[in-house]
Amino acid sequence: MGQLEGKTAVVTGGGTGIGLASAIRLAGEGAHVFITGRREKELTEAAATIGNATAVPGDITDPADVDRLYDQVRERGHGVDVLFANAAAAWLATLDELTEDGFDQTFDLNVKGTYLTVRKALPLLNPGASVILNASTAADNGTKAFGAYAASKAAVRSFARTWANELSERDIRVNAISPGPVDTPGLDHVFGEKVDEMKKQIAANTAVGRLGDPAEVAAAVAFLASPQSSFMVGSNVYVDGGENQV
Repeated sequence: MGQLEGKTAVVTGGGTGIGLASAIRLAGEGAHVFITGRREKELTEAAATIGNATAVPGDITDPADVDRLYDQVRERGHGVDVLFANAAAAWLATLDELTEDGFDQTFDLNVKGTYLTVRKALPLLNPGASVILNASTAADNGTKAFGAYAASKAAVRSFARTWANELSERDIRVNAISPGPVDTPGLDHVFGEKVDEMKKQIAANTAVGRLGDPAEVAAAVAFLASPQSSFMVGSNVYVDGGENQV
């Protein structure tokens, strides 16, 4: 029997990368997992891979889509025990290159989307629920061209502290994870034709000399979702191969 037997989990951005790996791990621990994302075909295939899952296509920046996700969760009748607000994206742009549209896209998805995901889940969160926010090691360093992304992830980290304080009265824990360089399809999106070169470069910045695997981040998500982390509130767990630690 898994640590989350009979529980209900929600994972945003659950079609690929860290979201998919986390959904697979949570389902493996016994949870029924609702996954959402913008790409319906990708999401349907992910749900089949996960097994004990329900795919609800949607955009977390659209309040109506978030409502539709939670309407399906509500219909199942078990509330939410684990919420992993994972969906995010990064666009490379230095200060002089960053357009207002690029800034708005970054903050709409990474900050507003996270806010809507958690805010609209409040009526469904069960006592003892665990909310996990996906921050990033980018919030801790000044990597060129990551200004908007890093700032958006710093906001997410701040949400984790404040919401942990606010929701503790309901016996709901809120924590964050900060992945470092992880080998996901998102890297192809960020770096484009330079992806192989950049992968080597960022892997060399870790203490272990390699990129992380999404399953390694998923293990941290499962830990924060489980009773094993019951005394962790407002924490930020680094899964970064030592990138920002040594």
